[in-house]
Amino acid sequence: MKIKLKLNDGNEIPLLGLGVFKSPSGKITYETCLEALRMGYRHIDTAAVYGNEADVGRAVRDCGIARGEIFVTTKLWNSDQGHESGLKAFDLSLQRLGLDYVDLYLIHWPVEFLRHDSWRALCEIVASRRARSIGVSNFTVRHLKELGERSGVVPAVNQVEFHPFLFQRELLEYCRGRGIQLEAYSPLTKGDRLNDETVLEIAKKYGKTGAQILIRWCLQHEVVCIPKSVKTARLRENFSVFDFEISTEDMARLDSLNENYRTSWDPSGVE
Repeated sequence: MKIKLKLNDGNEIPLLGLGVFKSPSGKITYETCLEALRMGYRHIDTAAVYGNEADVGRAVRDCGIARGEIFVTTKLWNSDQGHESGLKAFDLSLQRLGLDYVDLYLIHWPVEFLRHDSWRALCEIVASRRARSIGVSNFTVRHLKELGERSGVVPAVNQVEFHPFLFQRELLEYCRGRGIQLEAYSPLTKGDRLNDETVLEIAKKYGKTGAQILIRWCLQHEVVCIPKSVKTARLRENFSVFDFEISTEDMARLDSLNENYRTSWDPSGVE
């Protein structure tokens, strides 16, 4: 299996990364990122609203790994959306990170009336090369269609909640058809479905954990996956998913678990 995927702008994104949502700012996030990078992770996903950009950036600078080998994502929060405010917010994120550029900058949420002005700001940012790629998060098919009608720039990535219990097949197929890379947050259902009977049965078959099955399911759908943990053992477990393959039959069984179950927000009602 590939460990990187090529985006529609020619850049590459590591298929598996570390999310730091709700990782507390300071020592814990810093040391978690350092530990993950030492294990082999090369992709870290943060956001302005998480409050830990500075810790992520410090770990990237201190880890001893060439900057070009590490993929860093951050995001534009709702209260900063708009054109001018979006540009200023990006400058502040870059300052907090202490980096010359980010690899991916996302609109965190499809805020009504503001998201198109925000997208215009992101297009200017990527043109300046201070962000290598730009994309969106929590955009539905309807939001993506609208963005396509109003802009000639296709997002490189759409980051959404995605796991077998929220198998957004229509969104996945829409993004594939337009060269938009889907990326999964909360791939482990925040732990809510790790003990599902089918997941555990399949995990036992492959000698893996339920978490590893859920991550591998995403990867085999060629969906970028960013599980979150601050525990060394979990970091290692989540990264140990490249030494097996789920069969077509078992992938179909996992696909069938869809129940439109969300552990986070639902953007479908956003106009």
